Amino acid sequence: MTTATLTHTAALSRLGHALADPTRAGILLALREAPASPSALADALGVSRQVMSNQLACLRGCGLVESMPDGRRAWYRLTDTHLTSALDELLRVVLRVEPDCCDGDGCTCA
Repeated sequence: MTTATLTHTAALSRLGHALADPTRAGILLALREAPASPSALADALGVSRQVMSNQLACLRGCGLVESMPDGRRAWYRLTDTHLTSALDELLRVVLRVEPDCCDGDGCTCA
């Protein structure tokens, strides 16, 4: 594998990891609209502030979101405008899901 391919593979893996969790996916979808504070994101997604903090830390570690300090508060945004386009394109994908395979809690396919 070339370095470029490894880099692309790692980037897609990070995005896939982020999208695999409903809370993280919700954060990314919310941030594609506009930057937001952790408390606003927690309220919008119906999770605790602690859960939001943990999920934002994960997304920061994956390089998908960044914090923008604003006085005593912080706002979060997507790290790259291409993520907005990529998420928009993913939302346009129509998947045929086998009802016996994926039940919302993950795939049970072998």
